[in-house]
Amino acid sequence: MRALITGITGFAGSHLADHLLAGGLEVFGTKRVRSPMENVAAITDRITLIDCELTDAAAVEAMLAQVKPDLVFHLAAQSFVQASWTYPGYTLFNNVGAQLNLLEGMRRHAPEARVQIAGSSEEYGGADEEDLPLREDSPLRPLSPYGVSKVAQDMLAYQYFMSYGLKVVRTRAFNHSGPRRGEVFATSSFAKQIAEIEAGRREPVILVGNLEARRDFTDVRDVVKAYYLACTRGEPGEVYNIASGKAVTIREVLDILLGLAQREVEVKEDPSRMRPSDVPVLCGDAAKFTQATGWKPGIPLERTLSDLLDYWRERFRE
Repeated sequence: MRALITGITGFAGSHLADHLLAGGLEVFGTKRVRSPMENVAAITDRITLIDCELTDAAAVEAMLAQVKPDLVFHLAAQSFVQASWTYPGYTLFNNVGAQLNLLEGMRRHAPEARVQIAGSSEEYGGADEEDLPLREDSPLRPLSPYGVSKVAQDMLAYQYFMSYGLKVVRTRAFNHSGPRRGEVFATSSFAKQIAEIEAGRREPVILVGNLEARRDFTDVRDVVKAYYLACTRGEPGEVYNIASGKAVTIREVLDILLGLAQREVEVKEDPSRMRPSDVPVLCGDAAKFTQATGWKPGIPLERTLSDLLDYWRERFRE
């Protein structure tokens, strides 16, 4: 089986590559000239990397004609919610335009391939407490340009299934974390700051944003297993939540990490880390996906955060 991962050098993409290689698949991945390579440095001799700007339709067509994939995992996106307010146009153009080119290219060069489209819990946005846990038929009320872009990707994928019969499976993953998480995301920002403090590289003060938001966290290594199952066992045209079913506050996440810290640390609010509008709570129901594939998350949050902190500690030992 030939598997293509868009955004293979990213957080989830690199973990997915590890998972697919362990399963014996032939793995191809797209990257850009400016893509950081550290996440895949250990496997570059086992994967085929292709320079491809996904917003370039001709480049995408050429890439698909070369790879001829059996499975496609579309993970590439501008994925940082905070940045989507600063660059709303780029977020929408990049996320929707790249997927449009991918689906158009698949119509011509990989019409029988199965494709998983990575959506987000941010599509649900401003959910009411009585709506929790969120199911796939819950209203979509995105509260950020990023959330809007993911709703558009979601609906575009459904349209290509209905109009052209592409074997598209959509997933809406709730928050996920673990080693290699980008430092702009809360869990990784906290872990990196703690590792810097322990290494004597910064004062013992952690800067934080909104700690009262509640999120549903799953380990990235469980999430990429779900992506594979969605692509291979999910019903084309369907959408599936990937979630733990439990919501914790960002403050609770920070407290777990502080409990693992080897130094006393002061917590200080940073106004620049506050968003114009923040989703108060996201908690998902993954029963539909579990019933379809048998998937359940297996890694507890405490281990996820411990592994994430150790990842940053190792970076500062280099």
